[in-house]
This record gives sequence, structure tokens and C-alpha cells, in this order.
Amino acid sequence: MLKISTRGQQMPASPIRKLVPFAENAKAKGTKIYHLNIGQPDIETPPQSLAAVRNSNFKVLEYSHSAGNESYRKKLVEYYRSVNIEVTPQEIIVTTGGSEAILFGFMSCLDPGDEVIIPEPFYANYNGFAVEAGVSIKPITSHIKNGFALPPIEEFEKAITSKTKAIIICNPNNPTGYLYNEKEMEVLNQIIQKHNLYLFSDEAYREFCYDGKHLSAMELKGAEQHVILMDTISKRYSACGARIGALVTKNKAVINTAMKFAQARLSPPEFGQILGEAAVDLPADYFEKPKAEYLLRRDTLVKRLNDIPGVFCPNPGGAFYAMASLPIDDGDRFCQWLLESFDLNGATVMLAPASGFYSTLGLGTKEVRLAYVLNTKEINGAMDCLEAALKVYPGRTM
Repeated sequence: MLKISTRGQQMPASPIRKLVPFAENAKAKGTKIYHLNIGQPDIETPPQSLAAVRNSNFKVLEYSHSAGNESYRKKLVEYYRSVNIEVTPQEIIVTTGGSEAILFGFMSCLDPGDEVIIPEPFYANYNGFAVEAGVSIKPITSHIKNGFALPPIEEFEKAITSKTKAIIICNPNNPTGYLYNEKEMEVLNQIIQKHNLYLFSDEAYREFCYDGKHLSAMELKGAEQHVILMDTISKRYSACGARIGALVTKNKAVINTAMKFAQARLSPPEFGQILGEAAVDLPADYFEKPKAEYLLRRDTLVKRLNDIPGVFCPNPGGAFYAMASLPIDDGDRFCQWLLESFDLNGATVMLAPASGFYSTLGLGTKEVRLAYVLNTKEINGAMDCLEAALKVYPGRTM
């Protein structure tokens, strides 16, 4: 009998998407679903960027350069300069979404059997990329009680072994929304230089910081050869379907190696690059409106959650996610129950169970991640559903 690969068997299902069949069944019955499970913004993609795609005028849709169109990479240099990151076009590889940037980084810097340290909870797909690259994740647990702050340096020191090759952070964080401050970033800088580690920095949400200033890992002094920036336009410009990201580093050996992986997949999407290039020319104040909207949504969501008896949600400093602890027996069971067995006036809410964002078994079972990507009216409707559901859920614990 034909067998599936061990790698394929080890590949985890997405905690964000695994409940989709239950949502589809609920929709088929006429139930309205408030989608707080996935970071798909409802903010409109900039019309100028869409117009650039629509008005493209070429007779042949050709391959681009494997590193991405030179014109786009030059535009990205302008963008990064605007956020205090100084790079050249040769230090950028345009990727098929941020996902490919992460995978290229792993494949270029890590060998099978190597270990990477990640503060948990973390972006669930890091698990999948680790399986693809054959590396092991060593989690260091952050805690909801202090808003998921960076664990103490002693925790990192205890986790480092001869197999440790990198630390991975997402700043601002998905799924917690935590924004690492300058002191925490300097702690990471100290660790990577002391132990000669790579620092993979996922900065997909840098534009959306509400209670502090974003400090890119690329700004850390003395860490230029250690830092691998993983980026994407998906959330920045509400252009998830464009599938355009970037791997950025001043480490020439890493860039040269990543280019071989880039050449093997030929080139990133042309229309997405056109959209991304046009987006760099948006007015300097473009982000003020979406940032203000996300801030309003955050404040609405966090207040509603903390007003529900037994629920606790720390105030996230950035991105558009929040983690909440609920008075429930099991998050996976509860999230499925919401879709299968509950509705309030014909509506229910779809959440992401938090267990999938932890690597340590047993953690996050009473937590959920919520993406505040809907307008405040929809968020209030979703919170009405959640509050009513918690009153009747059979597995309520308090």
C-alpha cells in the first residue's frame, strides 16, 4: 500500500482554518457567521494599487527576476527607509507572501535537526514551516496574566543548546498583539550576539502599533549579520490575496543562498508586485485612517470581552489580534460547539482555539484568539453571541 511521507503525517492542521467545514455547514443552514477566526481585514485595498493592476499594459505576462522586479525592490528601499530601515535592492528578495519568506529563511539558515526558540503562543504556521525544514521548535512560554510580555532572559539561556541556531519573533505579535519594547528587543540582541544565533523577525504588522513605538530588528546595533527580516504586504495594505512578501537581510551569504531557493521557484507573482509597487507611493498619511479604525475596534472588543463574567483579555499593543481566557473546559471543543450547536437569533461567532498557537501540549486550552478585522457593529454582534453562548455552554467551568 502506498504511504504518506512522515513529513506529511507530521504536518499540523491550521488552528485558524481547521474549523472551516463546520462554519460551511452552519452557513448552509442559514446561520450568519461573525468571522473573528482569521486575520482577513475588511479594510479596502488601496484603490490606487488596484488601479495599477487593472491598468497594466503588456502583451506577455513574463517571469520576473527571481528576486523580484528591480523597480519594486527599489521602491521597497524607499518604503523601508521611511520606517528607519536602511537596505539596498540587493538585500531584498521578493517572495510569494510572507510565508515563502519564512520558509526561505528556514531553508537557508537551518539544517534538519537544528532547534529554533520561539516565545509561545506564536503564529501557528511556524509549526508547519519547521516541519517542512526538518527543524525543532523549542518554546518559551509567555503568559496571558502579564499580556504575553517577552519571557525573562534566563528562560532563553536555559533553552539554548548546541543545536540552537535561531530565535523567532513576531512583532507586533500574532496571535497575542503584544508589542515588544526597546528593552525587550535589546535583550534579544544581547542573546543572539552572545550565542551567535540568527534572529528571524516577522514584522507583518509594524504599521499597526497603538501603545508604543515599533523597533525593527533591523535597527539593532551590531546585529546586522544575525537578523533575517520576514515581511509581507498582506496586512499592511489589506492585500492578502496578492501573495507578496519579502525576505530582507544584510547577510550576503543568506541572501545568496535564499536566491537559489528563489530561482528554484522561478519568480514571485507579477500582478502582486505591481500592486505592491504602487502602494509604496500612497500618501504619507495613508495609515492614519486604518490604524485609527483598528484602534477603535480593539478598544471595543477588549472592553466587551472583559465585561463578560469569567473572561479576561489583556490589551494588545499592536496588530489586530487579541487573546482571551474563557471560563470553558476546552477551547477546541467550545469553538466547534459554537458552529455546530449554538446560534443567537440566527448568528454565531467563529473563533480560533488557542491551543494551536502553543507548542507545549496542554497550554492554551482555555484561551481563544480573536481577530478584530470586522467593523464595530459586527464586533458587538459577535460579542453578543459569545456572551450568550458562555451562559449556556455545557462545558462552562465557572
